[in-house]
Amino acid sequence: MTLSPRRPRRRRPAPLIGSLALATGVGLAVAPAHATTPTADTRTAAAATIVVAKDGSGTYTTVQAAVDAVPANNPSAVTISIKPGTYRETVKVPANKPHIRLVGTTSSKNDVTIVYNNASGTPKPGGGTYGTSGSATVAIEADDFQARNLQFVNDFNEGNTGITDKQAVALRTAGDQIVLDNIGAVGDQDTLLLDSASKDKVGRVYVNNAWIQGNVDFIFGRASAVLNKSAIRLVKRYDGSSGGFVAAPSTAAGRKGFLFINSNITGDVSSRSFYLGRPWHAGGDASLDPQAIVRNTDLSAAIKTTPWTDMSGFSWKDDRFAEYKNTGAGSGAASTDRPQLTDAQAADYEIADWLGGWQPSS
Repeated sequence: MTLSPRRPRRRRPAPLIGSLALATGVGLAVAPAHATTPTADTRTAAAATIVVAKDGSGTYTTVQAAVDAVPANNPSAVTISIKPGTYRETVKVPANKPHIRLVGTTSSKNDVTIVYNNASGTPKPGGGTYGTSGSATVAIEADDFQARNLQFVNDFNEGNTGITDKQAVALRTAGDQIVLDNIGAVGDQDTLLLDSASKDKVGRVYVNNAWIQGNVDFIFGRASAVLNKSAIRLVKRYDGSSGGFVAAPSTAAGRKGFLFINSNITGDVSSRSFYLGRPWHAGGDASLDPQAIVRNTDLSAAIKTTPWTDMSGFSWKDDRFAEYKNTGAGSGAASTDRPQLTDAQAADYEIADWLGGWQPSS
């Protein structure tokens, strides 16, 4: 079926972010990292650039130590330049530290890896468990954040029978005006949480030239997010089975959800085993209006012929799911189970429409 048409309007230019070649894979090396202690002098001097290097050749040996050195409510951009290596740590950029840029020093997203292995059900020191959002290897709560040329990984082993809640986030964003350019987000269940600070807050995210890997709801949240020119990689479950869901948006009513555009979705999994998405009404909130649009994207035969499905008693047909001019063995013609945008509607589903006047640039 087609969605009911809306009045077309003039297109606006897309944001100007350069695109590098798509990554072909990720490689992990696991090693501990030890922070040096920031001094009062280095905190005061934290302004333009802070260098992180595992071998001690930078200002700090951990990413979190560099973030800690950025003054609260800093008024201008601070670049945390990270030399190649595997940084086994969790990182949090709090809401009072905007304008931070995490940048790998090479052009390859594989040369810098920030990795940890917390899951939702992992016990916390002092009691309780981390929960899904708390499991994130890297958590970004500040506005105007950028990451380039590095990968975020959660390497929790889903085969761990001692932990029931296996959601394990590699990267969580909860701010507005977030740029993720030439990055990797690698995990299994709930890999990339694109969120906002609260249901009434806008969280705009621009993802460009990314490698995003997982199996169950591995791109999820309530952000208004564009995923452009990215490789979405489907992987099998820990028991070797194929099956899962790419997206689980939890969009607030009246907001934009997820826009996948100019990308490709594939993986070494069974044919017709993955859904494109399902509606996540977080906490059973019926007021939410989840949205995912997949357009101008190559879909492998891993995608089901009926690519959307229900979730927790909520029908996807009551929310906003559609495709437009997708290609590949996993694409299909319009039907009641596969809604397609009309050309007129597609004119209102461009990158600039999603970002609402914000034009990220490198």
